[in-house]
Amino acid sequence: MDHAFKDYVAGLAAGVATVVIGHPFDTVKVRLQVFNTQAHAYKQISALECTARILKAEGVKGLYKGATSAFVGVALESSVLFGAYSQAKAALQVGIIWWRKPSLYAVVPAAAFAGASVSAIVCPTELVKCRLQVQEKRSTIHVPGVHHYDGPFDCVRKIVKYEGIRGLFRGAVATTMRESIGNVFFFGTYEITRSYLFSCFGLDASRRSKAALGDAEPVSMQASFSDALLETGIGIVTGGLAGTVFWLSVLPLDVAKTRIQTAIDLNVNRNPFYQIRLVYRQAGLKALYAGIGPTLVRAFPANAAAIVTWELTARLLNTEHFRTPVT
Repeated sequence: MDHAFKDYVAGLAAGVATVVIGHPFDTVKVRLQVFNTQAHAYKQISALECTARILKAEGVKGLYKGATSAFVGVALESSVLFGAYSQAKAALQVGIIWWRKPSLYAVVPAAAFAGASVSAIVCPTELVKCRLQVQEKRSTIHVPGVHHYDGPFDCVRKIVKYEGIRGLFRGAVATTMRESIGNVFFFGTYEITRSYLFSCFGLDASRRSKAALGDAEPVSMQASFSDALLETGIGIVTGGLAGTVFWLSVLPLDVAKTRIQTAIDLNVNRNPFYQIRLVYRQAGLKALYAGIGPTLVRAFPANAAAIVTWELTARLLNTEHFRTPVT
């Protein structure tokens, strides 16, 4: 199997793990970003209040609104993101020995490129997901300009009908900025902390890499199992930390994106900086971090699951990137 194809398969597996663990938290985050950043019938509510309202009105199923779109979108997104990152970093590190610490001169542009690459997938899928997530139970009262969606396909159909194909890419600028900037922080944090932890625990990456290639004696089964458990633990820590740093660095951009994508007014200003300034003037700094609670609660387990799944799948497929741990 071609190494590039293996990288994309590993990324796909990571995406599935992300949605399974993180979607309910994402639903609460999106609801808060809409309700707590503009004039609305509700006063500002907490994450727990928002969750309670969803469960009371719609049950557990309400927390998984937009999950179909998310499964398709996040799976494709992760496949492209992790695949493009692995390939770009490998190309930028030509001539560098596998098991040595990756250069940030390679990691930063590779991460920014990978983030920009997934934006065309992320924007329409998140648009559909967000529209479904903010939609409450069908009301008997008709609100002009508000469409009720009976699912992701109906949502796409109505967006195209009323807004055209371009409507599917509402918020593209904000999405591209969020993904490019956020993934520089994500992969930078992941690579640095992973390298540090491997060094701290004394994992001999060069020996294990040569053994994998048949250039040295293989490690014992007991040592291999112990190392595998340790690597899984490191994957949980580095993935969770990287996901947390991602969202802390770009949450205001995410708030702007959500407002743009869920606005009833088709002529809403789509400049993310305009939206950030508007939210700040209307509701203060706190509103720019609306949904930060469920976002951070989701970020650690969802991204830990993604990284562990990515690393495990990549090792099982014996990809170029994961023939060896990075130290």
